Amino acid sequence: MAMTAAPAPSRALLALAEAKVPRYTSYPTAAQFGPLDEATYRGWLRDGVRAGDPLSIYLHVPYCRDLCWYCACHAKPTRSEARIDAFAAALEGEADLLAAALPEHGGVAHLHLGGGTPSILGPVRMRTLVNGLFARFGLRPGAELAIELDPRLLDDDMVTTLAELGFTRASLGVQDISPEVQARIGRTQPSEMVAIAVERLRRAGFSGVNLDLMYGLPGQTVDHVERSARFAAWLGVDRIAVFGYAHVAWMKPNQRALDATALPGAEARMEQAEAAERVLTRAGYAALGLDHFAAPGDPLARAAAEGRLRRNFQGYTTDDAPVLLGLGPSAIGSLPGGLAGNILDERNHADAVAEGRLPIARGVAITPEDRARGALIERLMCDFALDLAAPATAAVPLEPILREAIAAMAPLEAQGLVEIRPGRLTVTPAGRRFVRQVAACFDAHLAPSPQRHSAAV
Repeated sequence: MAMTAAPAPSRALLALAEAKVPRYTSYPTAAQFGPLDEATYRGWLRDGVRAGDPLSIYLHVPYCRDLCWYCACHAKPTRSEARIDAFAAALEGEADLLAAALPEHGGVAHLHLGGGTPSILGPVRMRTLVNGLFARFGLRPGAELAIELDPRLLDDDMVTTLAELGFTRASLGVQDISPEVQARIGRTQPSEMVAIAVERLRRAGFSGVNLDLMYGLPGQTVDHVERSARFAAWLGVDRIAVFGYAHVAWMKPNQRALDATALPGAEARMEQAEAAERVLTRAGYAALGLDHFAAPGDPLARAAAEGRLRRNFQGYTTDDAPVLLGLGPSAIGSLPGGLAGNILDERNHADAVAEGRLPIARGVAITPEDRARGALIERLMCDFALDLAAPATAAVPLEPILREAIAAMAPLEAQGLVEIRPGRLTVTPAGRRFVRQVAACFDAHLAPSPQRHSAAV
């Protein structure tokens, strides 16, 4: 018996899918960042960290050997060992300054190295840097150490080094396993290479291995996405993220190497996202939030089931530390007082550190209303539902915020994307792919910014 094709999405849904909205990895979002002076940041550190508070640290390494054409991260290609040496020295200097600026705290509960390609540091620099962080900030028992890795630049020496330092989770960039798609995006990476990288990490004792996939790439089809998702499931990795490609060539010149005429349209992107979810959920993975999937028993799956899933600049996480510190060029931190972003350019970053200045450049203060709205947005992005009963401990009245947001989402309710009942707001299964649109109804700062945000789907 032939399968009936799913009905084509309406024009209204396609328009929602193409709309540019934030990813809401923070609130306020980076679009609200303005200049931030060092004195204000030091005040946030002084007043926002309490004795016993666990810390989360994100360390950004902005270098790759070669820059993939699709990449929208803050990254630069380099093969200069001297340049990497200078960068590592600047990171150590920044860590010294930051450790001195912090009041008493409870040590590091989460350390995440991202990039770029963090393994470009090599085993010796990696040991020096990470051990230095432990010495300066302290490490809490059971802390999670995670790193983003490129399977093409991963050897046994690096895996052994990371395992000996205590890393237990690694995210491997895969994007798509099909050679024809890889040729279009400038990233040749045979599937055998990915399988070997996963096996190396497992043998070294990594308890968590994640894969990052993408949809919406030039020339990519539903078949490509399904094959990549099946491959990820076959490897038996613990978490899989399936991100929609964001084409922002006006901001990222490397993306101009892509054939923009071959980019899938909104309907094709929706079909690809749905295909990935279909393959992964049938393989037993739990669909979490907007774009993550976790194996049963994984800490992320347990957190989602218990309503403890969190969202920060690294995406969905179990990290509930009240303070996130960013180290390295472009790194963003989050404190009770506000969001703080480092200087973007690595040479200017190093100059600031050499002068004894924390390399802060941009950010935004968080008001009590921002905090209330941000909490609502985070729960929507994580749980697809909100308890509309205002908590008695709310620092600001929630009723006006909820009333305003519910009025704004009337068109979404009419399309069956949200369901509003007394005391409860639920994003329907049909609306989950549009949860960023729902969250935007709570965003008091949102202004049209097609140059800053990616398509909703």
